[in-house]
Amino acid sequence: MEFTKRFSTPGQVTLTAFQRTLKEHGIRHKLIRPFTPRHNGKVERSHRKDNERFYATHTFYSFEDFSRQLQVYNRRDYNLFPMRPLGWKSPQTVLKEFIKEGVTYV
Repeated sequence: MEFTKRFSTPGQVTLTAFQRTLKEHGIRHKLIRPFTPRHNGKVERSHRKDNERFYATHTFYSFEDFSRQLQVYNRRDYNLFPMRPLGWKSPQTVLKEFIKEGVTYV
């Protein structure tokens, strides 16, 4: 319910605080079909990997400290991590190649 109310109020469009914040920042919220194990498995794996790489390996002393460490992790580690959808290149590598050559990988 914190992410969407699409099943709670049929026929009504009621945005959650989460959806309002996304809208304010121009972020598209892509919803998956309910009861789709294939999608749920991907989300669960993503959460597990985030836990292994970040949450379980860091100590946080306040919410502000957590926020700073997460920003550093996302900028440094996550952007350097090779990803299958990018042909086992990191997001940073793909971006650099795009800026240099003006094309994406195929």
